[in-house]
Amino acid sequence: MARAKTAENSADTIRNSLLLDLSPNERGAMRARMATVDLPLRTVLYEAGDQIKFAYFLNGGCASILNVMSDGKSVEVGLVGAEGFVGSPLLAGFRTSPTRIIMQVAGSGLRISADDLRSSLEEFPQLPGNLERYNQELNIQAMQTAACNRLHEVEHRLARWLLMTQDRVGDSFELTQDFIAHMLGTRRATVTITAGVLQKAGLITYKRGRVRIKNRPGLEINACECYSAIRRHIAAWRKERGQPNTA
Repeated sequence: MARAKTAENSADTIRNSLLLDLSPNERGAMRARMATVDLPLRTVLYEAGDQIKFAYFLNGGCASILNVMSDGKSVEVGLVGAEGFVGSPLLAGFRTSPTRIIMQVAGSGLRISADDLRSSLEEFPQLPGNLERYNQELNIQAMQTAACNRLHEVEHRLARWLLMTQDRVGDSFELTQDFIAHMLGTRRATVTITAGVLQKAGLITYKRGRVRIKNRPGLEINACECYSAIRRHIAAWRKERGQPNTA
């Protein structure tokens, strides 16, 4: 469970791109409605079907969006880091989550109640556009990932997934093979073999539950086309709006 902390009402504590893109006045008003929370590894922000009581603007770490089947099996359809937020159904007036969202890499965030977010969307003119645009980027990610999970081999999917995680949290992060298997919707034994292939190729090291990216260009070559497709779509949209491309 996310643990709330006392936090200064200061923009210095904000590292989330969506909040930093607001005007100083909007950002300060939003910050006053938020609590800083620690988000340890495997913190479940929502289960599928849960009422959404809070939205989370991540400051660090990485959350996985999982589709969960009736037999309990799950597969990842999206990643959220400090570039985004968790709680997108609230934008359309929905109150429940269709997916499980769990912290894949430990971090922290700024938490706002669902009611305060709804009020903020009405009060602050810049906020709705920022969140809707991010939601479209997340949709692109989900659609490409769904195709990837169906069409591409585990080795290439794992390379894509490691690159997407590196983009959000850096070169080194804690991750167990069981967790990777859940994310990719495959068996742990398959992950063991696949991670071993990438390690023997000198692309990563994997020891005691910690992954380190050693050769990003090589990992990009080994990844399927889906990683570059997601980045290309998002970069094109941001260029249309004159935004810096940090995808």
